[in-house]
Amino acid sequence: MADPSFDVVSKVDRQEVDNAVKQAAKEISTRFDFRGTGAAVAWSGEESITIEAGTEQRCRAAIDVLKGKLVKRGISLKSFEVGDPAPVGKVSRTTGKILQGISQDKAKQIAMAVRDEKLKGVQAQIQGDQLRVTGKKRDDLQAVIALLKEQDFGVALQFTNYR
Repeated sequence: MADPSFDVVSKVDRQEVDNAVKQAAKEISTRFDFRGTGAAVAWSGEESITIEAGTEQRCRAAIDVLKGKLVKRGISLKSFEVGDPAPVGKVSRTTGKILQGISQDKAKQIAMAVRDEKLKGVQAQIQGDQLRVTGKKRDDLQAVIALLKEQDFGVALQFTNYR
């Protein structure tokens, strides 16, 4: 029988992000303080969201509305990266990006944290944009999950395929 294992991934439910974008767009279109500012939030491609408004201040407020909707939908703000608003013509515009997967350097950092814990028989392997952690005992794997939840690696981590 194979050793117990689990996968460490960083994935975002696209449907939940879509719902958050639609909710933010609806709130911005109906809120009194956004009237007449030309504020809008919309998808611009597969993984990017465009936020624009008449002024830089209103653009920042629209970003805050979108972030609030993402949090209410259970999406970590570590999975959403947004730049500073910049004036483009008569409006201020910025784009936000939904981050998927674990980069190689972050994966190495997570694997080192697992190795530094020195749990007997626990190994972390990088597999593309995710990590597979295997061990002899399930208790050791649960200790690794607790360790990874405590530390901040700068990405939203989920634990799947626990066997």
